Amino acid sequence: MTSVANATSGTTATSSSASGTQLSATEQSDRFLKLLVTQMKNQDPLNPMDNAQITSQMAQISTVSGIDKMAAAVSDLNSLMLQSQSLEGAMLVGKNVLVPGNKIMLDADGATTAGFELDSAATSVVVNIKDATGKVVDSVDMGAASAGKHVFEWTSANKNAAGLTFEVSASKGGTAVKATRLVADQVESVYSDQGQLGITLKNNGNVKYSDVRAVS
Repeated sequence: MTSVANATSGTTATSSSASGTQLSATEQSDRFLKLLVTQMKNQDPLNPMDNAQITSQMAQISTVSGIDKMAAAVSDLNSLMLQSQSLEGAMLVGKNVLVPGNKIMLDADGATTAGFELDSAATSVVVNIKDATGKVVDSVDMGAASAGKHVFEWTSANKNAAGLTFEVSASKGGTAVKATRLVADQVESVYSDQGQLGITLKNNGNVKYSDVRAVS
């Protein structure tokens, strides 16, 4: 005897290929119940449907309905999270943040604030400042540093220097320690792109909201 669940799936597949659309879980449930009632009315009295078979078929259609409802709930949750992030992001406008990057932007006094994030503790950390040609123009010895975020300040001898970048060399016992370079920049605006929140920085353009490491 053909199961109602299989009959429902077969009908749905035919409808999908013909119209290019897919039945919702609610429509499948309604079709399932109609087929079940029809099948019970026309069953062979000498060979009635097995209760276990009916229960199994109902469980299958309930699972499909449950997945559809779960997907809708997740979609609603994502929307709420995006709205919450948008409100938080709006509060960042005008503030300074630390984000991954290596470009150094000098203020009117030729000073800058930047940082780095270590994956693990290091016994030696040195920051090398490079000019636009890649030549090292200065170094900052940070000494030993623990895992996590660290900030340093540096002042250039040339207040008008442009194209400056920096590298971070960290090690422990002769073994290199991964360091993520961080730059300070000002948040100008917040935007949403394909469900993802982003921020526009004064000097570093658009970055993901999740890239923000610190706010000041």
